[in-house]
Amino acid sequence: MQRKFLQATVASVLVAIVLIGVPVAVLSALTVRRGIEGNLEVRAQAVARAVERRVAINEPVTEDLLMDWVSDGNELPMRIVVTPPRGSVVTVGPELPTQQVARKITTASGAEVWVGISGNAVAWRMGEVVVFVAFASGVAAAAAVALARFQARRLAAPLIYLAASAEQLGSGQVRPRMAETGIEEIDLVAAELGRTSDRLAARLAAERQFSADASHQLRTPLTALSMRLEEIQLMSHDEEVSEEARVALEQVERLVGVVDDLLSSSRKQAGGTTQVVHLREVFDQQNDEWGPTYTKARRTLVFEDAGTTSVLATPGALAQVLATLLENSLKYGAGTTRVSCRAASTRQRVVIEVSDEGDGVAPDLAPRIFERSVSGGSSTGLGLALARDLVASDGGKLELAQAAPAVFQIFLSAVPTQLDPDRVLPPGALVAVGRRRRRP
Repeated sequence: MQRKFLQATVASVLVAIVLIGVPVAVLSALTVRRGIEGNLEVRAQAVARAVERRVAINEPVTEDLLMDWVSDGNELPMRIVVTPPRGSVVTVGPELPTQQVARKITTASGAEVWVGISGNAVAWRMGEVVVFVAFASGVAAAAAVALARFQARRLAAPLIYLAASAEQLGSGQVRPRMAETGIEEIDLVAAELGRTSDRLAARLAAERQFSADASHQLRTPLTALSMRLEEIQLMSHDEEVSEEARVALEQVERLVGVVDDLLSSSRKQAGGTTQVVHLREVFDQQNDEWGPTYTKARRTLVFEDAGTTSVLATPGALAQVLATLLENSLKYGAGTTRVSCRAASTRQRVVIEVSDEGDGVAPDLAPRIFERSVSGGSSTGLGLALARDLVASDGGKLELAQAAPAVFQIFLSAVPTQLDPDRVLPPGALVAVGRRRRRP
């Protein structure tokens, strides 16, 4: 694309130079020639008037009189030949080549005034203008090529990232959206890919949850059936009945294996590990795990109500990230540690905030807080780096929103309400398993 864009731009500039630059060069050269000829006419008229005044008072025309018009500042040197009605011819100025530009004027008294300049000098002046126009055209072409290369890179880079995002979307992976490029068409496509990514991720998560729920619903009666067959096998005194129960039990176990294989295959084909995670469940689990530890350290741990907020994430990874942040807050923070969630400014995003009331992160450490082997204490410094990688693998972002007091934010993709798996797959009916009556 860059090469084609560059070729198109260069071709457009060359066409513009041919259609505009060449006529401008020709017109400029002709304008210079007309200007020189007009100036020569003015100077010839001035010489003729001076000669006429001398002839009118019967004074001779001398070379001193004509020398003032031979060279006037930046004008081209001029040769003057005056033939008075009486007297000898007066000639001043340099010798001229064969090519000349001349004017001849006859005064009222009959004196003839001939003035001329070198035609080569006129051609040189015209050539200077043509060279200047050609140089300006070359500069314009070089500037156009440089601008075309810049624009080509500016257009190609977002398209490359857009293609990579589309490839990741096709493979079932969830990735952060592209930053705005300022190019409306590319931004529209990127925004649509982001919305498509959200919809596909939610649908994949719904399918995985459907598979898990379906497996659970099948396992419950299969487990009950296995227990019933084992009971029949143990309680029966008839060898034929026991053998049939054993065969049926093997069939049930084989069916359980088929269900597990189908579930595993479904997850493998869906790609990725992100699922619909209810933040309330994760918050409750982390509160049960870290609440006693904070109480023992005489610290307060507060989890705000997450309501029905759901995100696309890997359950174990999200729990590990929260555990890392809570452990850091317990070690290096102070006061109340608060965990909350809210909708982010970006559409279809949820932000989880972990904050405390301590001194925060040192200013020199804050820019490198997520780098490996960087720590404000005696730890290895791997915790936050791994946490950031775990969030990124789920298409989210972990950042330090505020250094003092420390506020960490986790950005994750929200689940569209219309694609919530809890609505796609309603809870299954309870399976009543009871002991059947023996036949009399």
